[in-house]
Amino acid sequence: MTSPSRKPLVLVPACNRMVGLHPFHIAGKKYVDAVRLAGCQPLIVPTATPEELDALVDLVDGILLTGSPSNVHPSHFGEEVHDPSLPLDPDRDDWTLPLIPKALERGVPFFAICRGFQETNVALGGTLHQAVQEVPGHLDHRSPRDAETAEAQYALAHPIDVVRGGLLEHLLGAARVQVNSVHGQGVKRLAEGLRIEALAPDGLVEAFTRPGAPGFNLAVQWHPEWKAADNPVSVKLFTAFGEACRRRQADKASAAPRRVTAAA
Repeated sequence: MTSPSRKPLVLVPACNRMVGLHPFHIAGKKYVDAVRLAGCQPLIVPTATPEELDALVDLVDGILLTGSPSNVHPSHFGEEVHDPSLPLDPDRDDWTLPLIPKALERGVPFFAICRGFQETNVALGGTLHQAVQEVPGHLDHRSPRDAETAEAQYALAHPIDVVRGGLLEHLLGAARVQVNSVHGQGVKRLAEGLRIEALAPDGLVEAFTRPGAPGFNLAVQWHPEWKAADNPVSVKLFTAFGEACRRRQADKASAAPRRVTAAA
């Protein structure tokens, strides 16, 4: 008798926050909803020790690195903290940064958003602008200061130009799309081996892939998870991610040793 099929399992990292006097692990609902939109089952992971990382990578069928109010600690790319008032999450850094190269090397379907996009670049040896709005020639990519609703915060802000011949062009079938913009940091130096997939009007990297990795991977600076079901661009991205997770799940099942039941 075969066991009932399950949806592909997607790792979603939790962030760390103080709620009152106590520490909590939390994950944004919109990311969980987007995993379900992809046809997958979210697995929120609060943290992982180095010994647990390999088991997690083997267990899951995909990884969604979420955005967060917190930034990657600049010590990971050789800088001091530029603005001490901005939140950091060193506990998340401690396990997501080593998770990233493991996942990519093993071909686990991988989708990184905002902080996750920045984490990926840093984990692979790249650097970040800590305040893009202070860099000459660059736009202010933060959300509107006067935004009073989430809808205003995540409203479409600017176009991105999709680089020809890449994964993003293949998925979207478009040379330019409109995206939201809710970030203060951004790529300064792209890590070696990464391919630019899209650029903002000021030249800031908005999406990249690692073509040398054996599995589906995409990192984007904007927030496709925001009301993803209502956004055709987001639907295409999460559909592709979900399909990759199902292929990974099927490949793992076919490679697993079959249990033979002896005849009575």
